[in-house]
Amino acid sequence: MHKERALLVIVDNHSFGAWTLEEIVHEMEELVSACQAEVIDKIICHIDRFSPAYLIGKGKVEEVAQFCAQNKVDTVVLSCDLKGSQQRNLEEACKVKTIDRTQLILDIFARRAKSMEGKMQVELAQLEYLRPRLVGKGIELSRLGGGIGTLGPGETKLEVDRRRIDQRITRLKQDLKEVTSNRSVTRKKRQEQGIPLVSLVGYTNAGKSTLVNFLTDAQQRTQDGLFTTLDSVSRQYALPNHQKIVVSDTVGFMHDLPHHLIEAFKATLEEVQYSDLLLHVIDVSHPNFQNLYQAVQDVLKELKAEDKPTIVVLNKIDKLEDLTIVGPLQSSFEDAIAISAKTGENIDQLLARIEKKLSSLLVEIDVMIPITRMDLINRAHQDGQVYLIKYYNDAIYLRALVSPKLAGLLRKVAQPFAQE
Repeated sequence: MHKERALLVIVDNHSFGAWTLEEIVHEMEELVSACQAEVIDKIICHIDRFSPAYLIGKGKVEEVAQFCAQNKVDTVVLSCDLKGSQQRNLEEACKVKTIDRTQLILDIFARRAKSMEGKMQVELAQLEYLRPRLVGKGIELSRLGGGIGTLGPGETKLEVDRRRIDQRITRLKQDLKEVTSNRSVTRKKRQEQGIPLVSLVGYTNAGKSTLVNFLTDAQQRTQDGLFTTLDSVSRQYALPNHQKIVVSDTVGFMHDLPHHLIEAFKATLEEVQYSDLLLHVIDVSHPNFQNLYQAVQDVLKELKAEDKPTIVVLNKIDKLEDLTIVGPLQSSFEDAIAISAKTGENIDQLLARIEKKLSSLLVEIDVMIPITRMDLINRAHQDGQVYLIKYYNDAIYLRALVSPKLAGLLRKVAQPFAQE
């Protein structure tokens, strides 16, 4: 299959913050690669202010146009977001398709979405991106299929006007509200059963899905690349102390993630807000992992979930050449554990840490239960941790650590006894 030949145009307007130019270039190359295109070269534009017509200066526009003409470029990819007029002007000057970073990310999302919910969220994000760009001649609406190629659930016929797009956006938002409502019912049922929710968050390609697969055999698709897993998954898991939890994987975060992408995925990401515990997974083999950590913290802050109880999971220690840095790394975070989700190294320590964090959600009971309520005794074995059990003629003595709901049921049927 022919790979599209892409020219990267990196715009340096001194707003990278803690990120270096090399890191920005590397991430843009990874994004293009995730779209199954080939970066044939890159042009760096150092500018102090954006050009209203082209974003970059006219001299650079001529340089880009000349390079495209001489090297059979299919797509020009800019590292900054473009206005609709700037995009059209650049395409007219360069005579090739021109897209920006947001369109690139949307294209990856379109390729990765498999579930109906994921496809709806991607289409909503695509339409929200397109709507303000429908001016003048407008952008070809086949662009809804993504930046590179035309693949994606949001693909639409040409010449769809703003009114029809608004109608589609309204419908998608209504459908996603139903998804949110269904999630709310499921969440209420889980909470009534006293099952804690543990959500995995982290930068894209940090290894969240690999960890979920290791724990729960969820069979999430994994590979080394950005946004490999877009559809969230939740699986029930029993900790070593028999406490049941729900482990939930979430879409990977990224620095400077477009706001409307976060808005479109609110139905999925809001699960983070209702979590009892977050596992913030970090790829410690990444040379820039501290900045990746902060980028995720920024998104959690936007979701109003930055104060949730959290365990920092320092993943991919199997890829470290110098393991002596693991100890200092763990000490640099408030509550961290170093693991390898790929090999299973230190997973037992992680589970023990999760048990400790969630212990406040359990209740210790000391009761005498009628012999006729073996169903409750079985639940204590299945869902809790039984410390001591003694059988008598007409009753069973039980000391165990269980959920508040089960503790209430046990106390309701308990009968008086004289402690030994």
